[in-house]
Amino acid sequence: MLNRLTDTLNFQAQALSLRAERQRILASNIANADTPGYQAREMDFAAALREATGHANPAARPAPAQAAPRAGHLPLQPGEAGPTALRYATPSQTSLDDNSVDMDRERASFADNAVHYEATLRFLNGSVKTLTSAITGQ
Repeated sequence: MLNRLTDTLNFQAQALSLRAERQRILASNIANADTPGYQAREMDFAAALREATGHANPAARPAPAQAAPRAGHLPLQPGEAGPTALRYATPSQTSLDDNSVDMDRERASFADNAVHYEATLRFLNGSVKTLTSAITGQ
């Protein structure tokens, strides 16, 4: 029973961490909207969450560019954003300075991710409050 409780909390914690990482990526894209040659990045949140929670299909996952870490490099741990999590955003239209940031898309994605981040945080907070009230018997 304790495993089910911690699994639920771990899942929400992983989702919250990935939402924060996605928010950072989107903020970076917005900050570099006027940087010539900047290529916008985006995260496949569903794939990253599957990978973080260990539900990814290893056969469907493309092989990483560098399969074995070199001496002195730290290997990726389960839950860390791997090479499949980030990709380059497909530009909706070309620009003369080779910048692929679409501000409308980035703003919409930023707002959407902020709402999902808040919802995940509220759900996690509610779960902890429920667990605390169950433990204290109130």
